[in-house]
Amino acid sequence: MTLRPIEAKLVDDLFVQGGYVLNFTNQTFSEFFRDEVGVEIYDDVYGFRGNSKGKRLVAFTQKAQPRAIAKALAGLWEYLQADRPDNATDDNRKKLSAIIERLGGRPLLGAAVVEEPKVTQPLRPAEGILAALESEFLALEAMTDRPQERGYAFERFLKRWFDTWGLDARASFRTIGEQIDGSFQHDGTTYLVEAKWHRAQTDAAMLHSFQGKIEERTIWTRGLHVSHAGYSAPSSAAFTSRRVILMDGQDIYIALNRRLDPGIVIREKARAASERKNPFAKVLELFP
Repeated sequence: MTLRPIEAKLVDDLFVQGGYVLNFTNQTFSEFFRDEVGVEIYDDVYGFRGNSKGKRLVAFTQKAQPRAIAKALAGLWEYLQADRPDNATDDNRKKLSAIIERLGGRPLLGAAVVEEPKVTQPLRPAEGILAALESEFLALEAMTDRPQERGYAFERFLKRWFDTWGLDARASFRTIGEQIDGSFQHDGTTYLVEAKWHRAQTDAAMLHSFQGKIEERTIWTRGLHVSHAGYSAPSSAAFTSRRVILMDGQDIYIALNRRLDPGIVIREKARAASERKNPFAKVLELFP
């Protein structure tokens, strides 16, 4: 399923100008597609129409999977609002949102037709699934003689936990020169994950190293550092968080035991980091 001619024209009118796509450089264009869509836009498969950013965007809309196209268009719309606000009209929003929905994506914020309000309960995973997640986490405690295997199992557990609550998680992956333990989407933001299950508490050097990975990426990238053993007092004092929030094993257990949505936990932790300069606000403090 690709764009119809009239849809392709709208995409071109909104985002492309003289071979350029909005105000992207080659690097930020590549980072946008890698982080937001999960593809390498400068792969040869997207170069058959030419090498400019505009040509590669057109090729992408002809070759990529529908949901990937929908995700890219939604992300480009956010940039359009900042880069060319005069073009981000309600009419264009509705037209682009219709394309995104046809491709299997979610409607753009503000584009959905307003209907009579209905009282609905938020979607919640089944109790059996949540109980199984809690049991899985507790079972990791027993893997004392297999620390490396437990570390990998911890990463897989976090992905399942996030996916269960609709956070669109990804498993660990490698980029050039670095290992990322996973990622997820939350409130329109991409979070990279670093997960540690060690006996010793995490020190400031590890936190600074992870924050360096975040700061090398686009400004809409944040980090979640998870340390089962927690963080030493000196490390907490020596670490100044910019776009990283922290979580320990107790946080996870309390959230699992109380059946808390990790998305809400992360939202409240991010708020505490912004308002109180406390990236390690405990779940027990946030949800007394």
